[in-house]
Amino acid sequence: MLRYKSLIVTSLQRKEISVATILFGTIISFYSIQPVFLSPSNIDVLLRITPELGIVALGVTLLMIGGEFDLSVGSVFGFIPMVTILLIESGIPPTLAIVSGLLISTLVGLTHGVVTVKTGIPSFITTLGGLLIWRGVSLAVTGGLPKYMTMPPEIIFFFSGKIAPFIHMQMIWFFALAGFFYYILERTKFGNWIYATGGRKEVARAMGVNTDRVKIVLFTLSSLMAGMGGIIQSIRLGQALPNQGDGLEFDAIAVAVIGGTSLFGGSGTILGTVIAEYLSRIIENGLIIIRAPSYYFRLYIGLVIVIAVTVNIYILRRSIRSRVES
Repeated sequence: MLRYKSLIVTSLQRKEISVATILFGTIISFYSIQPVFLSPSNIDVLLRITPELGIVALGVTLLMIGGEFDLSVGSVFGFIPMVTILLIESGIPPTLAIVSGLLISTLVGLTHGVVTVKTGIPSFITTLGGLLIWRGVSLAVTGGLPKYMTMPPEIIFFFSGKIAPFIHMQMIWFFALAGFFYYILERTKFGNWIYATGGRKEVARAMGVNTDRVKIVLFTLSSLMAGMGGIIQSIRLGQALPNQGDGLEFDAIAVAVIGGTSLFGGSGTILGTVIAEYLSRIIENGLIIIRAPSYYFRLYIGLVIVIAVTVNIYILRRSIRSRVES
């Protein structure tokens, strides 16, 4: 009995397990209130829309582990599809326009990173400026009106096609990127540099880690993921909206925190973010299904953040206490 109890306690001390427990509890709660929540059509909707926003959360998670924030991802999420459509309207082939849009999102992130690192301005301020700039540019070039995106069928399938029941290309992209970033964090020297840069930057520098370069790369990846998520969503919808991705930056940070990423850097997991992203979308979808007011979503997410952070702090303190006692 003591052995099983110890195994349960050890399992719950993993951040991913605690988030998964909340996830399953939420699913059961919504299903008990409204059984249609687990209908095939609703499950298919959840599996289709979640990856588009989850891709953004992956980039934000890496950056937060590195000790920085990116408040511009929501604006980049809406800005890059607009740029892509304008390039297509100017006569550039769709494939080249998409590649160009992703390159522009890379340059946006590179700019944020260089400005933050080289000037010493907090990333909160740098990317807050980016949030306003890229959203303002999107509104200025469109006059606040949506832009329709016409793509060849093969491109639509490549980014948002349905492969089989409950399996969409968005999911393939999401899990492929999650797996790639997990490998980088857990199996490469650069992953160690990311943790070291976010945890103890001065110690990392003393050990020869170029922390400035690490942060610039992470800013670039964060923006690239935001641009890619925006393009995938616009291709699925067949249009880009001037306010697309509005508020997404806070959702992405919330997902990262719920998934176990520290607000202070140096700690976090990709798997936790993947689980937390599904939790976030399930909460949003479930509230719609039970016809709860829309503002309940923010309230629920706020409660989950507080619970998740409290659990993670408890786990951290218990882990430290166990190491000290041993």
